[in-house]
Amino acid sequence: MKKKVRSVVKSGFAVFALAFMVSSCSSDEGSVFDTPTDPGQENPEDPTVATLIINGTDDSNDVLTAEASGEVGTTVPGRIIYTSTTNQKRLYITQNISGGGEMPFNNFNIEGKDLTKALKGDGSVDLDGDTQKAIDFTFDLPVPDIDNGEIVYQFWTTTGKGDFRDPTKRKALGVGAITVTVGDGKNADAEVRSFTDIKLFAPDENGTTETFFSLLNGSAYRIDKGPEFRAFWDFGYYYGASGDSANDKASFASTATYNDVFPFDVKGLEAENTEENAATETLNHTYFDLSSTTTAEFDAITSADDLNFITKTTFESRTNLEVGEVIEFVDNYDKKGLIKITEIKAGYGIKDYIVFDVKIQP
Repeated sequence: MKKKVRSVVKSGFAVFALAFMVSSCSSDEGSVFDTPTDPGQENPEDPTVATLIINGTDDSNDVLTAEASGEVGTTVPGRIIYTSTTNQKRLYITQNISGGGEMPFNNFNIEGKDLTKALKGDGSVDLDGDTQKAIDFTFDLPVPDIDNGEIVYQFWTTTGKGDFRDPTKRKALGVGAITVTVGDGKNADAEVRSFTDIKLFAPDENGTTETFFSLLNGSAYRIDKGPEFRAFWDFGYYYGASGDSANDKASFASTATYNDVFPFDVKGLEAENTEENAATETLNHTYFDLSSTTTAEFDAITSADDLNFITKTTFESRTNLEVGEVIEFVDNYDKKGLIKITEIKAGYGIKDYIVFDVKIQP
């Protein structure tokens, strides 16, 4: 039997069909979206559709929160009506299931449109043509199969390359949220997010190795994929090769300080002058400390509250890492976590690596 979602909105209006695509490129041949009709209207034509309204010139009728409804395992309609006096370049959408943390939401298709022209490499939606000043989009919000809790979808636009974990970065308009409530609406105690068997390789000067790690999605990234994914990177791996770093051996360094501690500049880590938003590009900080936590204690951690003991240091690198060590960290967004080192293939060649597990607060 399907579980009912508490609210008053009925399912329907399937303008977005779910699919997974992460292509990137933008079009110079007009908008890939339909031109909005009367985007500044105060009363959406269907009051049963959860609708967010943000007007950059007059916020008196803004609607920053709304509720949606439907049945678990189905989708519910949501709508955003955003108008701005400045150009909106990208639309960012996140999904937070039962308090598990905001994650990029880009598993959708736009009916009758080519997503190779609508999705940027980082998963944000490219706004071009008329949509740079006004958007009026209706789409389906999936209702995951959970017993109780809330699914929160956040929406915001940016004037350039943004950050799924920081809505303030190049923000064009405010953040709106549509909440879907399941069962009694109470989220269970937050569990840690876990990533296992992460392998990072020592860097080469052309940035062709998977050297940087994202605490957002648990993925390793090649450095030369920088332009779209730098906001995803939290720290990188290197093995001391020469000069002051020769004695560092296996080491982690935050993305922001990597070029300061690694003796060679790595192509792709910092923005080139021709890149979008190059002059204001920012890199993530991560702060490390050696932990007294044992590997057995690391393995036993399940609750986000179990990581509250961690304190933020000023150290953005950790050197001479060894198998069996547990490292504490606080990331750029104040999430606390632990890293357990499980394997090291010593050396600074591009086939040398480190393997580790991570537990982090959602």
